[in-house]
Amino acid sequence: MELDIYQVDAFTSELFKGNPAAVVPLENWLDDNLMQKLAAENNLSETAFFIKNGDNYKIRWMTPVSEVPLCGHATLAAAFVIFNFIEKNARVLNFVSKSGLLSVSKENDYLTLDFPSHKPKPTAAPEGTFECFGRKPIESLEDGFFLLLIFDDEDFVRNYIPDIEAIKKLHRHAVIISARGKEVDFVSRVFVPNEGIDEDPVTGSAHTVLTPYWSEKLDKKTLTARQVSKRGGELICHYLEDRTRIKGNAVLYLKGKIYC
Repeated sequence: MELDIYQVDAFTSELFKGNPAAVVPLENWLDDNLMQKLAAENNLSETAFFIKNGDNYKIRWMTPVSEVPLCGHATLAAAFVIFNFIEKNARVLNFVSKSGLLSVSKENDYLTLDFPSHKPKPTAAPEGTFECFGRKPIESLEDGFFLLLIFDDEDFVRNYIPDIEAIKKLHRHAVIISARGKEVDFVSRVFVPNEGIDEDPVTGSAHTVLTPYWSEKLDKKTLTARQVSKRGGELICHYLEDRTRIKGNAVLYLKGKIYC
């Protein structure tokens, strides 16, 4: 069997920046075990698989070790592939996913994700937080998939050297650290070691949690964001209460074939 594969750098207009995602268009779903093996072989934060479903697309995302319920950058990458190689005249795409209906619109070089918002709720900082970061966060919140820790210093977020084994113990899924930005509204980093991703370069789904939080704190509906990982990424986020729109660029790195 031969399958097309694309690798797209999402949330950037430059190669080797942003978050790389593999995209595999399918005519029908493959066996889950095979899809997981493909994602493990790609060894990127996520591999997106999609099939045509009437006027929409069904989409699924897999890390190297598991399937996840929502992924922003790989949805952006999948939309980039469809807009550029499959439906070149399309301007809006709808995806059916485990997180409900998602849409991506195209305007010039920008793609805009329309995702459900996930407003985090205050929670006690987990045991081991101080030992993990060497300081206490000024706030601790959670939405279910993400633990959000707020710090009062952008430089700390930028320069933090992660203790991955300690982070694994803080939350069963993912940990976001964030602070108010100097040149943008807020900065963040995202760690997902229990899903096979020590640090995710740019995380669209995390911004469905970050945007509601910072929108309320800064009293702004439209916010600029920067994920300050080694690769880095830029996002423009718009908070619409029950929905969050996330705008970014994408660029093609490769197109090839899978033989399996």
